[in-house]
Amino acid sequence: MATKAEVAITHLDQGARGEYHARVEGSDVIGRLTYKRQGDTVIADHTLVPPEIGGRGVAGELVKALVADARTFGFKIVPQCSYVEAAFKRHPDWADLRA
Repeated sequence: MATKAEVAITHLDQGARGEYHARVEGSDVIGRLTYKRQGDTVIADHTLVPPEIGGRGVAGELVKALVADARTFGFKIVPQCSYVEAAFKRHPDWADLRA
């Protein structure tokens, strides 16, 4: 059984838009979750994980980072991206964060 790769998440907040980046040890490619900000709401619009780092839980780690920031900084999330929407359905405990 393969061990789970180490995933490092960074956040680039550019005001009206932003991205979470995921780097997997041993790879130069990055996974991304992009969003648009509207007031106290973040619209998660795309989750992109290149095939080179797919299947390692990267997309899930990106969404967890977004959710953790929503709890810390008090914003709501619109899960426009189908992956983020599916993650919200799998985690009913996140319902309070849905805009």
